[in-house]
Amino acid sequence: MGDYMSKLEVDTIEPEGVSTTLTLGASGDTVTLGSGASASGFDSGLASVQVFTSSGTWTRPSGITKIMVEVQAGGGGAGGSVGASSYIGGDGGGAGGYSKKFIDVSAISSVTVTIGTGGSGGTGAASGSAGGASSFGSHCSATGGSAGTHGGEIGPAGGVGSSGDVNLSGGAGHCNHHNYFGGGGGSSVFAGAAGGAGGTQFDIPGQDAGINSGSGGAGGGYDGDPGGDGGAGLVLVEEYK
Repeated sequence: MGDYMSKLEVDTIEPEGVSTTLTLGASGDTVTLGSGASASGFDSGLASVQVFTSSGTWTRPSGITKIMVEVQAGGGGAGGSVGASSYIGGDGGGAGGYSKKFIDVSAISSVTVTIGTGGSGGTGAASGSAGGASSFGSHCSATGGSAGTHGGEIGPAGGVGSSGDVNLSGGAGHCNHHNYFGGGGGSSVFAGAAGGAGGTQFDIPGQDAGINSGSGGAGGGYDGDPGGDGGAGLVLVEEYK
């Protein structure tokens, strides 16, 4: 064949079992589809998306054969502060882990979805609580972020994803800064970190809780602020025909 561009024009495709010859342009070059030739995939592609922010059941829609699942666990709650006399802030909570998996659901009708809650922030010298685990049945899961403490020296670890095609750890929480500011929460795959609170003169309203899915809560400032709650997890399901 010479060096030229060809346009494929087809008026009909014969039923399966019939040999079909396609002619390419004026050159007369041909391609023959032998007996049994067929074409498929014209209805393929992303058909719908479901987002779970609370536990429930995923039910396979009609025609769906494959799904891409993203699982985000809950973030850990942050540590609190006892007051100005201590000059010690709380540490931020760790972010929840993350897992992503491509699943053939041709033979699956439904799957149990579990959403991890965000951990609660601590008050006074108390630590926060860890974030909850999230999962998509037995296919993939992730553990919640660790809780922040009061005045710790090592930031709490993030959770860990497992059984997915991609498994990631959540960001670690941050220690209190120079004993005055609370440490920032760890960042999740879906979210940035929550900023740590400062003392009364440095307070940053609205930034003490996990502001998005799976992020860790921010530590309380030195003047007695409570630790922020961690962000709740989620499960996102992309559905393909």
